[in-house]
Amino acid sequence: MLPVASSSSRSPGDPCAGPVRWHGGAVARLLPGLTVAACAGAAPAPSHHLFHGGDISISRSVDATMVMVPAGRYIAGSTPEERAAAYDAYRASAGQDDAREGRWFEAEEERHSTELPAFRIDLMPVTNAAYAEFVADTGAPAPAIDEAGWRAQGFQQHYAREVVRFNWHNGVAPPAREDHPVVLVTFAEASAYCAWRGDAVGEPRRLPTAAEYEKAARGDAGIVYPWGNEFDPTRLNSQVLGPRDTVAAGSFSDAASPYGMLDAAGNVFQWTSTPWPADPTKMTVKGSGWDDWGGLGRGASKHGRPRGARHVLVGFRCAADAR
Repeated sequence: MLPVASSSSRSPGDPCAGPVRWHGGAVARLLPGLTVAACAGAAPAPSHHLFHGGDISISRSVDATMVMVPAGRYIAGSTPEERAAAYDAYRASAGQDDAREGRWFEAEEERHSTELPAFRIDLMPVTNAAYAEFVADTGAPAPAIDEAGWRAQGFQQHYAREVVRFNWHNGVAPPAREDHPVVLVTFAEASAYCAWRGDAVGEPRRLPTAAEYEKAARGDAGIVYPWGNEFDPTRLNSQVLGPRDTVAAGSFSDAASPYGMLDAAGNVFQWTSTPWPADPTKMTVKGSGWDDWGGLGRGASKHGRPRGARHVLVGFRCAADAR
């Protein structure tokens, strides 16, 4: 078990606000000597170098384009009216009302004003090409899962039709997917990549908190979606218009958030460092995935996923404290 430092950078009501400890053995096995800050604030602090000197030109380029989010207040959470509109958008696009029936959006915080210190966040999700540099430099496992492992997780996607195409082979990403978001990575592996990249560039990197992701996605004024207040299927990769698969990260430049972040909604959900409030064995993921319908991908929406989950809908991006 690895300790996680508390931080004054967390917003009121953040489940990471109090002392927490995270079972970080998986990351420790990936990169020995790594202490992981699962709730952000204090970034991962390696006790020795994690980067071994390989070619990481793609990861360095990604790091150089991080988006700056200034300190200050912003609007977080949602109103009952926003959630009702999201349920309506889901029903209109999916032709069914299981989101409302399952009360999917009721875990969202009520709309409120809160404050965060300045921070930086990746422009886009980490791609297969960037993650391949991490695998090559550290010997970390390449993203893959067999059918038995997939079925054991209980996710609904069909293994042969919707999972196999994302498996890496012999440490190599699937062909023609180098610029797609990496998926099938656990929370620990995502955390390890960010810490490794931080070691390579000489400044700590970590996963964003759920609050940081939300602010970066919706700006100070609390717009509902990254692009505005109405669901627009032309501005994200979702099931509404297809292709029922990941696409290249950053494909929807007209859907940039007020701070310029791309893929804040659609393509893949993204790991954060915030534990899921109802179940600390899970972590909060933000955004939405390629097989989702309307109503998801709002700044306030969120889901919980087991820390060890490998999902074809979940990727990640890194964050950093402001310089």
